[in-house]
Amino acid sequence: MTDIFRQSGEYPQQQSSAPVHHGGTQGAYPPPPAFAPEAPAGQAGPAGPAGPAGPEEPHQPQPQHRRRAKGPLALLAAVAIAAAAVGGGTAYAFQELTGKDGSSSSATNTNVVPTSQKGTVSGVAEAVSPSIVEISAQSSSGEATGSGVIITDDGEIVTNNHVISGASSVKVKTNDGKTYTAKVVGTDSKKDLALIKLENASGLKAATLGDSDNVKIGDDVVAIGSPEGLTGTVTSGIISALDRDVTVSTDEDQGRQQQQQGGGNWPFEYGGEQFNGDTGSSKTTYKALQTDASLNPGNSGGALIDMNGNIIGINSAMYSPSSSSQSGEQSGSGSVGLGFAIPVNTVKADLDTLRAGSTD
Repeated sequence: MTDIFRQSGEYPQQQSSAPVHHGGTQGAYPPPPAFAPEAPAGQAGPAGPAGPAGPEEPHQPQPQHRRRAKGPLALLAAVAIAAAAVGGGTAYAFQELTGKDGSSSSATNTNVVPTSQKGTVSGVAEAVSPSIVEISAQSSSGEATGSGVIITDDGEIVTNNHVISGASSVKVKTNDGKTYTAKVVGTDSKKDLALIKLENASGLKAATLGDSDNVKIGDDVVAIGSPEGLTGTVTSGIISALDRDVTVSTDEDQGRQQQQQGGGNWPFEYGGEQFNGDTGSSKTTYKALQTDASLNPGNSGGALIDMNGNIIGINSAMYSPSSSSQSGEQSGSGSVGLGFAIPVNTVKADLDTLRAGSTD
């Protein structure tokens, strides 16, 4: 005989020897009503009214309605199903949804470099070069050439103060060869930083500013700038040291005079010694990242970049010793792997001041 499921209240409960089954976790739902034996054909149930004999229409079992899991349990289940469906694409999906990936990053977890080129110098160069510019600043003492980093798509550019200090006009050439006129928005000689803004610019590729607090000695880095006017030059190396006390001149006339005499090198001090000339009496000291990536005159204001394509520093000073020939003439010997960069967190902390038109 087949037991038919009756809704609670249709018949009085009767004792049954059939075990009671609870769906799911015990105690999660109330027990189902007891089963009652089917009445013989033509008779009503025990408590039902009498009626004419005849075949009774079969009673259809009521479908059970299960509650759908809500909250974290449902989310976890959905993630598990999605993970099973995508298979090898799970890691990529996780990266896209969270902004993180499984590899360690010295600066941030933002990946500017495409996944297929991640960790390569060529990948960093391709991704970041459009955000680096060449700057030509004309002043009464001559023309200075440096580099800069685009930080907004309408043409805000960070560079060194010593690149544009005292300039009567500033021209900027972008990576695609276009030339713009720029105006100086704000300067901070104590940090050797400046902010300039291109006129009538739009749609530029802004660089991604990283987190220099997470940089470690030995991290691979890439430097991009315009040494000696060679726009978009790429070099690579490592972080050699952290928190170097670098002292630079804040006297624009003193600095430019030494820069011209010393073959384009901006003078600086470290450890009580002067390099690239005399820094003069007006000077400032800041904490710098040291790198052995090749930096040369014209790299000032350019970018020091981690292998994810994030800007971690603004290149600001480099040591280029001179060697004496038998005739006593001085000649520059180029980069010797002693370069310094202003940490990008110093830059980010100073942006509001620069945008407000500071002239310190």
